[in-house]
Amino acid sequence: MTDYEVSRSAVLPGDIGRVHALLSDFHEWPSWSPWEELDPDMTRTYSGAESGVGARYAWSGNKRAGAGAMEITESTPEHIGVALEFLKPFKSQSTISFDLTTVADGTQLRWTHNGSVGGVMALMTRFYSMEKAIGPDMEKGLAKLATVAAGPNPIA
Repeated sequence: MTDYEVSRSAVLPGDIGRVHALLSDFHEWPSWSPWEELDPDMTRTYSGAESGVGARYAWSGNKRAGAGAMEITESTPEHIGVALEFLKPFKSQSTISFDLTTVADGTQLRWTHNGSVGGVMALMTRFYSMEKAIGPDMEKGLAKLATVAAGPNPIA
């Protein structure tokens, strides 16, 4: 097994409550997640809590989107923890954390993805790191999230 950690951060417009609401409600993720656009016809299933701890989201899509599920396992005003399980194109389990801090310009968000890969994926990371594989996607997601956070607040 090969462990990895990829992290990105940005200051987002909008108060911490607004940013937290966009992260803790999987129904909001299609508006900002960089992976949602991999398959416009992806099947999405929501279950459990509406948002926050216990909220679940499962997807099944084309070869690029794969299939998997997420569940919010932790939620405080400054932190959200998510358990992520991929079923396709390869099986893996990882964790995602969002750490939020109020700053003068809005909300500082640190997005971290931790996991382990084995088998063929572990071999592939010797030539193509997880940093290169998902780091640019996370940067894209933060930019999209900044745009959504700056817009009108449909959640309130």
